Amino acid sequence: MSRVADNPDESRYELWEEDQLAGFAEYDRRGELTVFTHTEIGDAFGGKGLGKVLAAGALDDVVARGGTIVPVCPFIAGYLKKHPGYEEHVRWPGGK
Repeated sequence: MSRVADNPDESRYELWEEDQLAGFAEYDRRGELTVFTHTEIGDAFGGKGLGKVLAAGALDDVVARGGTIVPVCPFIAGYLKKHPGYEEHVRWPGGK
């Protein structure tokens, strides 16, 4: 069972598989902006589509909080380009 949880003390969203940390998406929160800087899935969990689970959970949480997503991380940026529905909640770096 996968679950995504915000860990503000570590400035990251964490993906848990049972009781094991499978990956995380680091961010820098600046007021309403959540700047995603780095995403990582552990080697033991790679190739299972868990990056998508992590991205969706993190982005949905930012939107639910009324925040704005700033995708500096290439993985999060790629996810956003492939999954419509977040457009009004995204501020692209460099004004893209």
